[in-house]
Amino acid sequence: MSDKTKKFEKYTITRDGQLMLGKAEQEQIETVWDRFEDQLPQCGYCEMGLSCRNCAMGPCRVDPFGEGPQKGVCGADADIIVARNFGRMIAAGAASHSDHGRDLVEVLEKVSQGKAPGYKINDSEKLMRVAAEYGVATEGKDALTVAGELSYAMQEDYGTRKKGIQLISRVPPKRLKVWEKLGIIPRGIDRETSEMMHRTHMGVDNDWLNLLLQGMRNALSDGWGGSLIATEVSDILFGTPKPVSSTVNIGVLKEDHVNILVHGHNPVVSEMICRAAEDNELVRLAREKGAKGINLAGLCCTGNELLMRHGVPMAGNHLMTELVLMTGAVEMILVDYQCIMPSLGHVAKCFHTRMISTSDKAKFPGMDHREFHPENAAQLARELVKEAVENFTNRNPDRVYIPVDPVQCMAGFSVEAILGALGGSPAPLIDALKAGKIRGAAGIVGCNNPKIRQDYGHVTLAKRLIENDILVLDTGCASVATAKAGLKVPEAIRLAGPGLKEVCGALGIPPVLHVGSCVDNVRIMVLAAALANTLGTDISDLPLAGAAPEWYSEKAVSIGVYVVASGIFTVLGPTPPITGSAKVVNMATAGLNDAVGACFAVEPDPEKAAVLIRRHIEKKRKGLGLSSIEV
Repeated sequence: MSDKTKKFEKYTITRDGQLMLGKAEQEQIETVWDRFEDQLPQCGYCEMGLSCRNCAMGPCRVDPFGEGPQKGVCGADADIIVARNFGRMIAAGAASHSDHGRDLVEVLEKVSQGKAPGYKINDSEKLMRVAAEYGVATEGKDALTVAGELSYAMQEDYGTRKKGIQLISRVPPKRLKVWEKLGIIPRGIDRETSEMMHRTHMGVDNDWLNLLLQGMRNALSDGWGGSLIATEVSDILFGTPKPVSSTVNIGVLKEDHVNILVHGHNPVVSEMICRAAEDNELVRLAREKGAKGINLAGLCCTGNELLMRHGVPMAGNHLMTELVLMTGAVEMILVDYQCIMPSLGHVAKCFHTRMISTSDKAKFPGMDHREFHPENAAQLARELVKEAVENFTNRNPDRVYIPVDPVQCMAGFSVEAILGALGGSPAPLIDALKAGKIRGAAGIVGCNNPKIRQDYGHVTLAKRLIENDILVLDTGCASVATAKAGLKVPEAIRLAGPGLKEVCGALGIPPVLHVGSCVDNVRIMVLAAALANTLGTDISDLPLAGAAPEWYSEKAVSIGVYVVASGIFTVLGPTPPITGSAKVVNMATAGLNDAVGACFAVEPDPEKAAVLIRRHIEKKRKGLGLSSIEV
């Protein structure tokens, strides 16, 4: 590695990232790392959760050293302020993923009415299966009729007057009893978010523990409600993922092709772009403009959605989104919502790249806004791909820089695909667990955070777990990180322990399974519930763990809380903003064990995090009467 790029090792472990940061410095283009360093030192009150701006009597803060104010103007102490702030983070995260689910349900409804040209039901079998869970009669009805009735039933889950949302029917009975005892069974998706915001208004809920309980109920309304609905409807509309091979990193861009990137989280837009990019007439136009064809690639979770279902290559994860622009080879990036930095429009102006925002709820500076709706999506996608093709002639060949070759990867491991590989039942996986060939399983999730060296937490933790016979399932940006590191091909079993190597080798799968986008964390929960139901036990009794080594978003807070509330021990890399309250910290890292059978741990060093997870898994194995080892 040259001295020019060696200094960027502290920012990212990825070769493409280091090289592109070198180009950014050379061309004096600001990146997320520059802005992070400009913010230092960041506000200590905010980092500890001790600042409050929930009303106009403030903003207030509590001095953690006891030398300044100990209460806000209203009288709220550190425990109340920290719990309020944490609750609002959960509410925002739950609202984001659950609103994503609502968007998909509305598309399903439009499809049933014949008002969404270009969209269709791609998995009618899953449609019928999920409809049955919602009590929708399917016999003698065609798929569109069932889709309409299912969409109505799912919309009811958002504002239901029932005692609980429908899909908690998948939760093991022992887990439901835990939630019932605590009063945290989610009643309605929108209701729990609305109530969380109400409780954190000044003068409402001022009991820190009560606030945390509502936070768990709010998160569960996301995990077993909005997010699960989003995943199930995506499968119904666009197809349930099956194992597929593809490539990943900046090298997936092609110097001699029109390069179009999709970025965000909602497959409603990207699915139509994918179809338009394959249009023969537009491909011919690209050749007329001097390109060899049209190359579609993904960023973040919109990219993961296309990767899982169509094998569309992935250009990068969260912290690569500015750097891909600096290749000078991107004709257009289309964004929908979530994890899209408002800096992208500014960076794009340094090149010929067209930036297009597509959602009615997400506009960005420096981007052209072209709204996608079910009624116009197919036509608008075609128009935009055509505009991207025409933009190819504006590319400056002297500025094109694609410095690496792509890495092979395998994706598409939905619950159905995993069970299919096991012969249709979780029994073989349970047998491997009992035999000790697989010690346990861990979900590694979450995005990148410039506070942590990009991809280091994800990749290091995954390597340490698989070498100790722990199967890894990952989603979102974490899944892109491990793919770039070469952990998502069957040949990666050489890095696994002997037992995991034997099992994965027999099945022809990698030791790190790509489960989907960040909303698809629920696939891991559904699989955990299936294992617990098969064994007649609770999720909290299983040798499972979760980890978010590089998380940054409010969505990650909601995810972490619903995973722990579902009974899975979870290790976080960055510390959540709760350290200003010893009571909240103690509850999160210890007290929740008594309440829900799982808790959080914070460990920024992935080497040490792996040890925590291994110890936890061996403890759970011992509790089930399975062979255990000292760690």
